[in-house]
Amino acid sequence: MRKIFLLFALITTVTVFLAGCGSSNDKEVRLGATAGPHAEIAEEVAKEAAKEGIKVKVVEFADYVTPDKALADGDVDIVGYQHQPYLNNFNKQNGTDLVPLNTSYLMPMGIYSDKIKSLKDLPDGATIAIPNDPSNGGRGLKLLAAAGLIKLNPDVPGFKATVKDIIDNPHHYKIIELDAAQLPRSLSDVDAAAVTMNYAMSGGLDVHKQGLFFEDKSEPLAIVVTAVKKERKDDPTLQKVAELYHSDYVKHFIDEKYKGSIVPADPKQF
Repeated sequence: MRKIFLLFALITTVTVFLAGCGSSNDKEVRLGATAGPHAEIAEEVAKEAAKEGIKVKVVEFADYVTPDKALADGDVDIVGYQHQPYLNNFNKQNGTDLVPLNTSYLMPMGIYSDKIKSLKDLPDGATIAIPNDPSNGGRGLKLLAAAGLIKLNPDVPGFKATVKDIIDNPHHYKIIELDAAQLPRSLSDVDAAAVTMNYAMSGGLDVHKQGLFFEDKSEPLAIVVTAVKKERKDDPTLQKVAELYHSDYVKHFIDEKYKGSIVPADPKQF
């Protein structure tokens, strides 16, 4: 009886220990994303993750900067809302070490307007708004240059360009910088604005009617990546969550929901 009692006690102790440790899938994964399409797609990833036994809670943010800060602080486990140049710039500016895990989808920036139907109708001296954050501001300028509205210093990478790097502005456009989330609402006050796709859609813009010019879908700045803290890049649960952006279920949701405005990216693990 004593042996049986000791065996029972040992089994109980091991069972409690294993329950306390749990698997990585038992812990809720907090997935950060900005409002609009990023958060909408993240919710579908969470649904797909549940089928794999992974609990995912989507944490929604209202701006670009806060999600990466939350990731660095450990308040979320993974984020999915940014391109890699923005991530690199955030690390440089904040002394963090966040790394991309995988690609997810393509969200090209576009030039939008409520006042004109074609870029050729932009009047001399027109006011054009671009995002005021470093990488997306440069991205906006690069988009204006691709549209033939301005010319930039060729020695400066597009996403690092500032208004000081404009070397030719023949129509004397006035370039102003605004918070990215405010750009859709700025269209009543400016002639055109360079808006990222997530804020264009969450801001209620009609991508097909108000959009005048878009980034090429091969443009790296249009590719959204998932990211984690460097020390967690080999976490199998986080890797799985990143992979689920490429599941058939999520791809179908993107195709049906966004009708080509957002498209799945080819998977690329970093």
